[in-house]
Amino acid sequence: MTSQQLFEQIQAKRSFLCVGLDTDLKKVPQHLLGSDDPIFEFNKAVIDATAPYCVSYKPNLAFYEAAGTKGWNALVKTVKYLRENYPGQFIIADAKRGDIGNTSQMYAKVFFQEMDFDAVTLSPYMGSDTAEPFYAYAGKWAVLLALTSNASAQDFETLSLAGGGMLYEQVIRTSMGWGTEDNTMYVVGATQAQQLGSVRAIVPDHFLLVPGVGAQGGSLEEVARYGMNRKCGLLVNSSRGIIYASNGRDFAEAAGRAAAELQGQMSALLAEYCKG
Repeated sequence: MTSQQLFEQIQAKRSFLCVGLDTDLKKVPQHLLGSDDPIFEFNKAVIDATAPYCVSYKPNLAFYEAAGTKGWNALVKTVKYLRENYPGQFIIADAKRGDIGNTSQMYAKVFFQEMDFDAVTLSPYMGSDTAEPFYAYAGKWAVLLALTSNASAQDFETLSLAGGGMLYEQVIRTSMGWGTEDNTMYVVGATQAQQLGSVRAIVPDHFLLVPGVGAQGGSLEEVARYGMNRKCGLLVNSSRGIIYASNGRDFAEAAGRAAAELQGQMSALLAEYCKG
């Protein structure tokens, strides 16, 4: 999927919502726990309820790996279900991989060739060797961590450099040369909304993946004000605020309502800030 194709999905749905499938068995409604595959059954119901309102899904792999082989199988089934029933959705493996050499090649192979994700989140700390194997797959994306919302991000990301600027800004400037606007995206936390302006100054046309709206306290309006470009250029993720909107038998309906509410807000923001 190219950036233009992603933008066309955003235009069609008037939404730049990414639903985070951070599926935790401890939070799955009790009535699903007796099924053969409660993780997949939960994901399937959430997907069916939210697909009209979003353009992307982002399974966080830690939640699936924590459930062992059953969790991994549920992830495989989830991606297959999306491909077969909602082929226009942009699917991100939130894996935060960051290795090099043969290891990085194997990560790229499993996520892009074996499982057919559109994108993978990567830590660029070890340099271009981390991302290069992922760029070998046409139509696939590397999503590079740039400026995150966690409290200890200041330990490294916002360090001032001797030549001026901050470390996260140098990460973005350097990595721009690794790929293109059609295969490189950056993670910028929603609680760092005002610094989105500095990111946009460096990468005016790249897509940004913005987690932290909703339960983590990020402002959707501020994200749009500082981060949106003429082709939107944003995927804003919400996880807990949508998928755990209810823990009862109405969990899917509640997820759909939560997604629809965000989509309505996003439609208004697109009309205000996106002039593409």
